[in-house]
Amino acid sequence: MAGHSKWSKVKHIKGVVDVKRGRVFSKLSREIIMAAKAGGGDPRLNARLRTAMDAARAQNMPNDTIERAIKKGTGELGGEAPSEITYEGYAPGGVAMMVECVTDNKNRTSADLRSVFTRNHGSLGTPGSVTHLFSRKGEIRLPLASAEEETVLEAALEAGADDISHDGEDHVILTAPDQLFAVGDILKGRHLTPASQKLIFIPLTTIPVVDLATAQQVIRLYEALDDLDDVQNVHSNFDIPDELMDQLAV
Repeated sequence: MAGHSKWSKVKHIKGVVDVKRGRVFSKLSREIIMAAKAGGGDPRLNARLRTAMDAARAQNMPNDTIERAIKKGTGELGGEAPSEITYEGYAPGGVAMMVECVTDNKNRTSADLRSVFTRNHGSLGTPGSVTHLFSRKGEIRLPLASAEEETVLEAALEAGADDISHDGEDHVILTAPDQLFAVGDILKGRHLTPASQKLIFIPLTTIPVVDLATAQQVIRLYEALDDLDDVQNVHSNFDIPDELMDQLAV
């Protein structure tokens, strides 16, 4: 199990990262803003926006908050919408990190990231320093209980997915980046409603972390990055054995 999916286990252990409703709303709002900025404010014509709005409503985000985010993205509220930028760096043990941010102040975001990396025994890298270690993919997740594996497999392949697997909790469907929302819409048409769909970075190779102290440092850095206001997603290539994960839970 690679770093991006291993993190689902880490979140269960820590139980603090995405349970704060204010932080959830903030990340969802930023995705709506960027979707509207990129493709316009009409969800019928903007699949990314439609998906972002569905995710927000699933978390009971108020409609007026959703509408404000859309208008901010389209410029109707005035002012410049924030920008998307991805930072790269290293955690202890040579573990690579890709940190996706949405920010209205790149200097502030860069300084915050550099500080977090430094305080947690990591280092912020230069553009391109770890990108080659990852592949960009679309990821669609369906709860295992929502459909039989054969049903999901058949529908996903017909929709044009690249790969289908499961991680013990979800059916995980991978797509080409530009096919993510098209595949998601086809699945919805087959009455298979995704729990989430987003673009991710998948590690081409993983870095085994077999030392408890290093594992603690990696997870601490991962959490600290994810807690930053401007950070939207964190991806990594760590692979921590289950027995170490169990010790982290103690």
